[in-house]
Amino acid sequence: MLTACGREKTPSLAPATNTAEQTGAAAGEIGHIVIAPQFDEAAPFSEGLAAIRMGAKYGYIDKQGRIVIQPQFDFAGGFSEGVAAAGIGNKNGYIDKQGNFVILPKFELADLASFSEGLAAVRIGEFLTGTWGYIDKQGNIAVKPQLAAAGPFSAGLAVISIGGKWGYINKQGKTVIEPQFSSAGSFSDGIAVARVGELLTGKDGYIDRAGKFVIQPKFDAAFPFSDGLADVEVDGKYGYIDKQSKFVIPPQFDFADSFSDGLAAISVGRDGARKYGFIDRTGKIVIKPQFDFADIFSASDGLAAIRVGDEKTGKYGYIGR
Repeated sequence: MLTACGREKTPSLAPATNTAEQTGAAAGEIGHIVIAPQFDEAAPFSEGLAAIRMGAKYGYIDKQGRIVIQPQFDFAGGFSEGVAAAGIGNKNGYIDKQGNFVILPKFELADLASFSEGLAAVRIGEFLTGTWGYIDKQGNIAVKPQLAAAGPFSAGLAVISIGGKWGYINKQGKTVIEPQFSSAGSFSDGIAVARVGELLTGKDGYIDRAGKFVIQPKFDAAFPFSDGLADVEVDGKYGYIDKQSKFVIPPQFDFADSFSDGLAAISVGRDGARKYGFIDRTGKIVIKPQFDFADIFSASDGLAAIRVGDEKTGKYGYIGR
């Protein structure tokens, strides 16, 4: 999630000879730097644009690294269905690809995942006392704000929280799966992560659209399926399972992200020694761990955000496949 950012000069891209030296990958090879590290924060590409932070403000770049929406927002999310959540001060709304607000910033919080299936989650009121509901593309309330938390819609259902438990509603706001889990995620590939037991000590498994476990809760942490595989944590190590709950890639990484377009970010090492690279669906490392952070590859745009340097002073850029 992107947080807040000031206006600076539009950066120029480093020449190809320099980018190849930075990663050890020649231009055109998988993992080569396409947009040189120059941003204070960077998010995945979606619908051809990516949110970036320069100083204290957020804007958007295209796949050539050109700023197409000047840094001017106090936070910014990815584009979905042609719009993106963006904030000015402590109010949030939605912008189009020219950077114009199509839904004025009037909400205390807006879902950074933006719109999904024609609706977006927004919060009315302050952090401790506010409630979440859903708006349509005209900014009208579609599901009354009455929820403690709310996520994006996927396959007609959205994960929500009421009374400290998580369940699912449909687009009419009707409860479809009763709030009963200590945490839960959005549906992906027909199933969703759900946690039983205490939030910190419980176990994650996967439920179907009826709320029944199809993969029993036995993982320390579990994440959505993508490309037919899901990253899970067991005893401090991450690996990948298939929908039969069999390990396709045994737990061996210190961190693992979801697959996207056949590749997944992983990390090896801890704390200051941690480095990020990418594996394929067999678990083979195809981009060696060398970055100080790496995000998922955008399935639609073929780029992944990476960071060179530490969290405070490092810079973000993008690599290609």
